[in-house]
Amino acid sequence: MTVAVAGLAFALAANWISPRGLELGRNYFPGASRPLPQPGGTTNAPNPTVPAQLAARIQAQGLHVITGPEVHRLFQDPRYAQELVVFVDARNQAQYRQGHIPGAYPFDHYRAMEELPNVLPACLNAEQVVVYCTGGDCEDSEFSAITLRDAGVPADRLFVFIGGITEWTAEGYPVETGERQSGMMRSPTQ
Repeated sequence: MTVAVAGLAFALAANWISPRGLELGRNYFPGASRPLPQPGGTTNAPNPTVPAQLAARIQAQGLHVITGPEVHRLFQDPRYAQELVVFVDARNQAQYRQGHIPGAYPFDHYRAMEELPNVLPACLNAEQVVVYCTGGDCEDSEFSAITLRDAGVPADRLFVFIGGITEWTAEGYPVETGERQSGMMRSPTQ
């Protein structure tokens, strides 16, 4: 019993002093798996305070917040076809396969050690990296952007799209299903 109490005390102290310590009262798995909305379909209205709180937290991490119109402009930018603008989908593989921004790299931060080798080179070579997840109260894009920053991607190149795939599909923008097509020629007019 003494060993368990000492171990718990040590773990709590280490968490408290760590700059990447966990907030013990925080829900790290909000809205586990939600279906993708269809273009023109209805979705539940997000809580307006969630994006404001999320934006403040993202900016406090030295990252940038980007809006839907700006994301679509980057998607149409000629630099996108050259992979100077890169999109990173921070959801899990099943969600990614259901539908993602065309050409987006999958990167589930819960599997960072497995997936980082596939996404990091593209992010390091890009001028702008847009990271997104489901949107709303989903924090996977924030955690993925922090992981990419900690792996060496300059923070000034990282942009978190808070609206996520939910906003993207609600606007009727193109969605690609299945696996990422490596080496694909991308058209900036999609």
